[in-house]
Amino acid sequence: MQRRKFSREFKLEAVRLVRERGVAVAQAARDLDVHENLLRKWVKELAADPGHAFPGQGQMKPEQLEIDRLRREVAKLKAERDILKKAAAYFAKDSI
Repeated sequence: MQRRKFSREFKLEAVRLVRERGVAVAQAARDLDVHENLLRKWVKELAADPGHAFPGQGQMKPEQLEIDRLRREVAKLKAERDILKKAAAYFAKDSI
């Protein structure tokens, strides 16, 4: 069984159904054929960060982009450090 994917528009409309029209989460979940807990999660996500909720596949929040950039930079700096350590050990060995 494949995992179902829902578009950003579907999620926004589902949350709008609950929040603006006053439909109960349980009833809206049954009507939309989604699990009740999933709909509650969507409501929480939209409430927490309306601008960046439901970024979609391949799109990340700005904070996540920054974290990924910093991880790549840390990996690069560690590699450079390791190269310098090896070079220092090599030249220290030759000078003795």
